[in-house]
Amino acid sequence: MKFKRVLKYGVVCGLLMIFSWDTAQAQDPQFSQFYANPLYLNPAFAGTVKCPRFAMNYRNQWGALTGNYVTYSASYDQHVPVISGGVGVIVTRDIAGQGTLSTTSATGIYSYQRPINRYFSVKLGVAATFVQKSLNWERLTFGDQIDSRRGFIYTTNEIPRGGSKSYADFSAGVLGFSDKYYFGAAAHHLNQPNESLIHGEDRLPIRFTAHAGMVLPLTTKGGRGRKEASISPNVLYQVQGDFDQINIGVYVRNGPLVFGVWHRFQDAVIGLVGIHAGTLKIGYSYDLTVSDQTPKTGGSHEVSLSKTLKCKRRKVTMRAINCPSF
Repeated sequence: MKFKRVLKYGVVCGLLMIFSWDTAQAQDPQFSQFYANPLYLNPAFAGTVKCPRFAMNYRNQWGALTGNYVTYSASYDQHVPVISGGVGVIVTRDIAGQGTLSTTSATGIYSYQRPINRYFSVKLGVAATFVQKSLNWERLTFGDQIDSRRGFIYTTNEIPRGGSKSYADFSAGVLGFSDKYYFGAAAHHLNQPNESLIHGEDRLPIRFTAHAGMVLPLTTKGGRGRKEASISPNVLYQVQGDFDQINIGVYVRNGPLVFGVWHRFQDAVIGLVGIHAGTLKIGYSYDLTVSDQTPKTGGSHEVSLSKTLKCKRRKVTMRAINCPSF
């Protein structure tokens, strides 16, 4: 799901709400495969798999509409023993209304890991982000351009405005985990940056995230002739400004195959199929819209790809988190 945005793109009148940006609040894009994009979910996930990890994600939301939302992200992270934690970078690009509004961000992350005892560890993560938001005025359409019989034939009297805006953004998160369960919380946009492209202020609300789950093995690891199998129930809650969402679902793994199903309350049912073969993970999910507010949207498609590189085993103990890959 992508939280409701102030800027909307329509077939007939385009982005008519552009002039209310100084008093309204925008929202962040969201990924249904939230664990397949861990650095976006929570900066404390940086370095949680010991070896270097690359991840790429693509989401096309409401593809049947003219003004759909497309989001890309690419990330890298790894554990660094000398600093007792992990480092990571993530680049995200979000395009709304076929390029009318675009947002590009680059984030650097550091996470610190602290073992509490033999079975439980805590990670704390902080992130600094550079963001650039741009408006393509030429792609906007307005009501004064419309002829009742011939459609868009007139030149608008609106004065061009907008352009681009850059700002810094800061986030933090915490993660607690053992071999069987995990939970975390994050706060993004701690400084509530002003992202207005016109005038005045449009403060980006803090996005609070809480997530938790567990992994319940169905077979014994390493059993001769037996495939590793597990079931993993999960819950995710996010709130930003006046908008919130709850995802409840379950992953089921049988050898390299992974299946998942979730209910995102009041919005969608999500199905996932994935392959987890060694260090390679590929996932595809589809959001079936069930709300009355967005009929005939065409749903949302999401693809994820993750690759973990091989690295040398070190004597220094570092517990890796055991959580779903998608």
